[in-house]
Amino acid sequence: MHLHSFVTQFWPSTIDGLTLGSIYALMALGYTLVYGVLRLINFAHSEIFMIGTFASLFTLHALGVKDAESGFALVGVLLLCVAAAMAASGASAVVLERVAYRPLRKRGASRLAALISAIGASFFLQEVFALRYGRDQLGFPRVMTKKVLFHIGSGEVRSDKLLVVAAALVMMVALDRFVNGSRLGRGIRATAQDPDTAVLMGVNIDRIVMVTFLVGGMMAGVAAVLYGTFFELTEYNVGFLLGIKAFTAAVLGGIGNIRGALLGGLTLGLIENYGASIFGAEWKDVIAFTVLVLVLLLRPTGLLGETLTKARA
Repeated sequence: MHLHSFVTQFWPSTIDGLTLGSIYALMALGYTLVYGVLRLINFAHSEIFMIGTFASLFTLHALGVKDAESGFALVGVLLLCVAAAMAASGASAVVLERVAYRPLRKRGASRLAALISAIGASFFLQEVFALRYGRDQLGFPRVMTKKVLFHIGSGEVRSDKLLVVAAALVMMVALDRFVNGSRLGRGIRATAQDPDTAVLMGVNIDRIVMVTFLVGGMMAGVAAVLYGTFFELTEYNVGFLLGIKAFTAAVLGGIGNIRGALLGGLTLGLIENYGASIFGAEWKDVIAFTVLVLVLLLRPTGLLGETLTKARA
């Protein structure tokens, strides 16, 4: 244990933890929304994220971006990447629901069958991209200059880290307002609470499920752009480990709870980085899995516990 390292690296670890946690939180939204409506853990959501990273990379290549942009050019490039990634990830999530989950749901298949289908879809998408684009990492061109804006203690707040956190918070607030204030959001909450009664009240379940997958996929697309901007790489299985950590964040905050996804993601990011400064960077992934096990054993409802089924109509 290196407690001295924890003290000296506290602020850098905090800043990096919030940055990573913001990406975890956006990813966790996909797990949370689908579980809240269908009681299904969509383990193929990590590949929806992966597709978003490739869409962002292809957009950068199409735009001919080679050097860091600034000003309106940077804003335009980022918006185009976000639009492409959201469209690709959202469409992929909808297709996944139509092909892998809806036939099972129509036949009244068990949740175990749907879970097996999710795992199979995950491996299928990984291998398709590995076959087409190889198994090596693909680098992103640097989109923005990673300049230090200010310091908090000994920690440096860079422009890319601030972008990740700010964009994640904006998307989380927008999604929260959508679910709690829109007509489709009321349909999502009604379906999560009692699908049979929702049908009697005129809710189109198939449409609500499609919208749920679409919105979760779009959030994964935003996370993919932020990930590519920050880490500047992708590969066919880039979403595997990140997906497990996002699932851990969703469970930690309260699976099915949108605000819990934000809390769980930020908390997991901080725990990971604090743990890495104490035990060493090689223990970082172990810490995340330990958090998942402890939450499942000690508090399976998560930190907030409330789900979409208990949200106010």
